[in-house]
Amino acid sequence: MPELPDITVYLEALEERILDRKLEKLRLVSPFLLRTAVPPIREVEGRKVVGLRRLGKRIVMALEGDLFLVLHLMITGRLHWREQGAPLKGKFALAAFDFAEGSLTLTEAGSKKRAALHLLQGEAALAEHDPGGLEVLEVDAGAFAAALTARNHTVKRALTDPRIFSGIGNAYADEILHRAGLSPVAMTQKLSRQEIARLHAATRETLLDWAQRLRNEAAGKFPEKVTAFRKGMAVHGRYGEPCLLCGTKVQRIRHADNETNYCPRCQTGGKLLADRGLSALLKKDWPKSIDELEQPRGKG
Repeated sequence: MPELPDITVYLEALEERILDRKLEKLRLVSPFLLRTAVPPIREVEGRKVVGLRRLGKRIVMALEGDLFLVLHLMITGRLHWREQGAPLKGKFALAAFDFAEGSLTLTEAGSKKRAALHLLQGEAALAEHDPGGLEVLEVDAGAFAAALTARNHTVKRALTDPRIFSGIGNAYADEILHRAGLSPVAMTQKLSRQEIARLHAATRETLLDWAQRLRNEAAGKFPEKVTAFRKGMAVHGRYGEPCLLCGTKVQRIRHADNETNYCPRCQTGGKLLADRGLSALLKKDWPKSIDELEQPRGKG
């Protein structure tokens, strides 16, 4: 799912291409994409784009007349910039926003169509779609600590909860925790002041660093390679590969559709976190530490 750095770079690319431009036509392929009926969707046609912003992990396109198009890409929704009036071909095509200068197209890979488009009238209606999480790049360390410790959650859950922090998902949470040297299952109310300070710094540094990396990668073009798995990530999506800092094999824990990647030496003091499925299956044979896991067979 595109997160804060990805959405930031999307918005910067959109500002160059559609801000102060008239949305001439909206073409919808999938009837499931549009989640609102009032105002009528045709109300957007002929209106100028007067603003662009991020709302959590959503892209907001402000139009003349106090109208807002709110696009949630979900897991596999992606944006593309094509020539004006580009045909919507293939099973992944969902919509096109046509401007005189080009067409912004939306695709969604996979069979589960989860991407959503809302048309809203007024700031009050828009506010109802805001999960309410803090903008971590806009608050100081004290506000960050207060939000983090208001309830006792695992730190991974807290980082990815949109009601606590805005725009952070699974991928960048893994990277943040690795940079901070913290276990993903550490409880927020048990973190020391020093650990919270490290986490706050790591959160800012990771998000700013990756936004700049994505800008550099796009090199002025529209960002087409938006993915949760990127070369250069320290742990996310790198299960079984060496940690970029210490060389230890990256480990994982899985729950439902979510996977957390971490380095046991850098983050958990060598302890292996219990994977619900494998640890239940192996029971006593489940290794308790990275040293035990890496120990040659026949020794011990």
